[in-house]
Amino acid sequence: MTQHVPNVNHRFNSLTINRLGLWLFLVSDASFFIALITSRFFVEGTSRPDHVNQALGLGLTVLLLLSSLTAYRAEAAAEHGDRKQAQKMLLATIAMGVIFIVGVAFEWYEALQHFPPSTGFGTILFTLTGVHVTHVATGVLALGFVYFQVRRSESDADSQWAVEGAVKWWHFVDVAWVFIYPTLYLVG
Repeated sequence: MTQHVPNVNHRFNSLTINRLGLWLFLVSDASFFIALITSRFFVEGTSRPDHVNQALGLGLTVLLLLSSLTAYRAEAAAEHGDRKQAQKMLLATIAMGVIFIVGVAFEWYEALQHFPPSTGFGTILFTLTGVHVTHVATGVLALGFVYFQVRRSESDADSQWAVEGAVKWWHFVDVAWVFIYPTLYLVG
């Protein structure tokens, strides 16, 4: 006679596999950012043009750090079954992500005037910020999907992994910027 394995064990195994898969993906994606960041020093050394908008770079950094706080609060709320708070914090994180994207677009507009993509620093700036903005955009989309899942879900357990996974992705994107910011705006 076959013994029936409770659904809880299957969920735990599935959750463990999901977490492992996400961490492996984040490690592989981190290697991509490491390659891009180190290429800045091979192309331009430690020199930096004078026209880099320091205030905007710092503002974008503060914005992303604050968005990590709201993302964390969304995850904590989901873990404690507070779906309304989780939704509110997810929307706040999404809003800050969209503002970040607009801020980078403004940075690109300014950068085109001083160091176009045909220059060494321009190539680095547009590549690093472009790849990062793509990651932010996918994070915003993932958080938006998770927001609607939390809103529609019948139980807290249905959406808890979705919130956790999307928030871990968001934290990764924020940490990547913590290394990109000094590479582009401070070194030199």
